[in-house]
Amino acid sequence: MASDKKDLLPGDQAATAEDNSKKSPPPKRTATFKDYFRVFSYATKWDLIVYASGVVAAMGCGVTTPMMFVVFGSFVGEFTSFTNGDIGDGLDEFRDSLDKLCLYVFALFIARFGLAAIHRFAFRMIGIRLSAAIRLHYVRHLFNHTIHVLDSLPPGHAVGTITSSSNALQIGISEKLGTFIEYTSLIIASLIVALTWNWELALVTLSGFVVIVLIVGTLFPLTVKGQARQAHAEGQAAGLASEAFASIRMIMACDAQQQMVDKYGASIEEAKKHARATSPLTALQFALTFFGVFGTVALTFWYGTLIFTRGKLDDVGVIVVVLMNLTTIFFSMERVSAPMQAMGKASLAACEFFSLIDAPAPERGSLREPLVSATDDIIFDGVTFAYPSRPNVKVLDELDLRIEAGKITAIVGPSGSGKSTIVGLIERWYSLKQKYMIAKAIQAEESKKKKEEEGDESSGVELQETGDAIELQGSVTTCGHSLDEIDIKWWRSQIGLVQQEPFLFNDTIYENVARGLIGSRWEEEPEEVKRGLVKTACQEAFADEFIDKLPQGYDTKVGDGGAGLSGGQRQRLAIARSIIKRPSILILDEATSAIDVRGERIVQEALNKATQGRTTIIIAHRLSTIKNADRIVVLKKGKVVESGTHESLIAMEGVYAGLVNAQALSSGDSEEETIYDGFDTEDVDTMGREKSHAISEYGDHLKSEHEDGKDRGFFGSFGLFFFESKSYWGLMIFSFITSMAAGTAQPLYAWMFFQIY
Repeated sequence: MASDKKDLLPGDQAATAEDNSKKSPPPKRTATFKDYFRVFSYATKWDLIVYASGVVAAMGCGVTTPMMFVVFGSFVGEFTSFTNGDIGDGLDEFRDSLDKLCLYVFALFIARFGLAAIHRFAFRMIGIRLSAAIRLHYVRHLFNHTIHVLDSLPPGHAVGTITSSSNALQIGISEKLGTFIEYTSLIIASLIVALTWNWELALVTLSGFVVIVLIVGTLFPLTVKGQARQAHAEGQAAGLASEAFASIRMIMACDAQQQMVDKYGASIEEAKKHARATSPLTALQFALTFFGVFGTVALTFWYGTLIFTRGKLDDVGVIVVVLMNLTTIFFSMERVSAPMQAMGKASLAACEFFSLIDAPAPERGSLREPLVSATDDIIFDGVTFAYPSRPNVKVLDELDLRIEAGKITAIVGPSGSGKSTIVGLIERWYSLKQKYMIAKAIQAEESKKKKEEEGDESSGVELQETGDAIELQGSVTTCGHSLDEIDIKWWRSQIGLVQQEPFLFNDTIYENVARGLIGSRWEEEPEEVKRGLVKTACQEAFADEFIDKLPQGYDTKVGDGGAGLSGGQRQRLAIARSIIKRPSILILDEATSAIDVRGERIVQEALNKATQGRTTIIIAHRLSTIKNADRIVVLKKGKVVESGTHESLIAMEGVYAGLVNAQALSSGDSEEETIYDGFDTEDVDTMGREKSHAISEYGDHLKSEHEDGKDRGFFGSFGLFFFESKSYWGLMIFSFITSMAAGTAQPLYAWMFFQIY
């Protein structure tokens, strides 16, 4: 327990588990900016110092822009005064003033360059550090939780949080935050400068921008809705195309190509319809916005000239200062809104992280040898269990079961009878005490929606059944203590597990088997000792038979998921990995169901050797593998309906005897033996390799054909696209001409500005 507490990083918050006896939708947690600011609790003292320097640099960077406009206004004033002959000492004073203003411009340029570099570096670096820290903290908590808690997460949620949510969080706390601070300080400084230079002219100019805000506020929501409908239609089209390509053989077999084309075309037409409806609104929004901007410029010049002629304004450069600062405020609004959206996404991402981090940690237990032992009976006493994803379905129903130490106990039964659930409770993947579910992070706006939307497909866990949630009860004990009281790391080090589909890492055979030593007393032994243990374990699992034939032996890479080995070879390595730490308990969960009969014999021999002297639990569908078990337990609907040896259960002519007869053990074995006598699993694997080699050669052939062809190039591709779009040539030419005409607005604005001064 102490070590676990030591590993915790800053940012932990206490959370309480909710015990819901009635069915309820998955809990939701509204994302707030508290989650956003909590991310900074992962910063060290030096991180905060660098962050503070970045904030100061960003604020200074924003202030340089309005200061530049002040200098530019002074330039205009100096030139106007010199032209009108208002400078007393003539050319020398004019040159001195210009030199001074040029130095100001240069100083502001250097300041902005340095401050921009500092704040972008600071925010970028610390953003990466904080994102890495919270990811590490999340993964630690993820592995500390029981499967019971993790089952409440939507499929792929954890991977999505570590990848896409982490990226969104990093963007929101790094460069986007720096941009927000920079342009917020720019807006505040520009407003202060404009009001200070001439508050009356500033208010007149702001009145024009109020009209622009009203225009944008009216049209923008309409364009957003239209774009959302268009994106939805395009998403449907993309999903349809993806589905069609994934099942192209079936579509061609059913001669359904035209139907798929028609459905795809309907989605595309729907997207085009929404695009046509949205385009005029977008065009009107931009047109009215720029009309308002240039109209506001005209209003500012008109009113500035008016107050200048009335003697209320001494320097025409003030008009430039006020106008440019307030115009900058308007265009900076967009630069502020985008970072705010990114910060909102970062808040949601942080909420997703903290939803799991704040979940109460399971009991780790503290009992070890000699207070408890893994060589005692494991007792299930009145265990009632339901999975969090299906809290209304009773998987185990007041189960009473004793797994005797040192003996082989086989558990059989139909699918859904609770066999694998027993394994999960022994491994402590699930707990009879913990009922906590991870809350789904949502935006603040979503929390205001009606409750009937809580059960839609976007929710974290789909509750299909109705009725009251099953109350978990009972206990799983050994040596008179609940498994929850035993140190979980020590307990799992006493268990070896072989599953139906063994997972191998993309590493060497040695490294894969040696991973079984993690948590055992041999974990820190030198490599020479570990290699000896690996070889011994492989010999006991009969894996050395094929390993010694490999060119690189134990240093052979097994490929992704063990793709370079046959099913039987992977299973034997999994057995070696499970027994290398000399576990007191061995669990075989459908260990031979995924391999052929010839391979099953070899694996079964390895299992028979591995189970000697150990408490062994076998979950099996192939009843031929459990004939020699000391005790066979038959489950049905979460209860023990029969128990005994193979012979005694056959004599009872009950459920087990029915299963045996259904599988026709005697005739099935002989037939399968006849079929596979001429085959070896290595031959099957060799054929698979030859097939893969043929596919690889065919792929290389296609690749060479593609490389022999000439690339079309940019102009060729554009020309083909332009030719195929000939029905839109008239609209394209019209758009081209109007775009060029719109582009002349800025040069004309500069020419008129020159004419005014």
